[in-house]
Amino acid sequence: MILTLLCLFCVVASIFRYYYSNTFQFIFLNWNLFLAAIPWMLSSFLSFRPDLQQRKLLLFLLFCIWVLFFPNAPYILTDLIHLRLDSKMPIWFDLVFILSFSWTGLMFGFLSLMDIESFLKLHFSKWKVFLLSTIVLFMAAFGIYLGRYLELNSWDALREPVSFLGTISKYFLHPLNHLDTWGLTLFMGAFLNLVFWSLKIIIKKKQVVKIVAE
Repeated sequence: MILTLLCLFCVVASIFRYYYSNTFQFIFLNWNLFLAAIPWMLSSFLSFRPDLQQRKLLLFLLFCIWVLFFPNAPYILTDLIHLRLDSKMPIWFDLVFILSFSWTGLMFGFLSLMDIESFLKLHFSKWKVFLLSTIVLFMAAFGIYLGRYLELNSWDALREPVSFLGTISKYFLHPLNHLDTWGLTLFMGAFLNLVFWSLKIIIKKKQVVKIVAE
């Protein structure tokens, strides 16, 4: 329900901005939001089809696709870079506008990751799932760098996997030559982990309070 309301708010705000400013500036955020929703769609599909959890090969394939598209969820955070004082809209509106898309994208990503954790806990220990989630968030941070600075996206990895792997291999083979890349990956990955685990703590605390109240 909350995701529906968030998406509706983003779309309405986007339409309002178009008619008020008579420009298509930031209209691309709607496409970015759709991409951010793909990981959530995949994890939700698995939730509605528990029978697929027994088909390990298919489950692994879906998980790989999910990992590939997951960076699109937090990627919208970096769209704040487009915030400008010379916009036709008040800067406070554009700030709230972009933050709305960013938060909705994060919610899609984090809720999706929580779903994936539920599946993984059926096969792995609690600490292995914790480690895997942490790694996925750092991988997402690296994906954000690829999207923002190299303009690569998930579709590139599917259409031209050899070329895609060749492009990113240099960052692993010669890490000292790409300190900016790993700096962004480290700090953005740490930020995403802090936000995600903070959200998990809040949810867990709420569940505990509910149990005690009952």
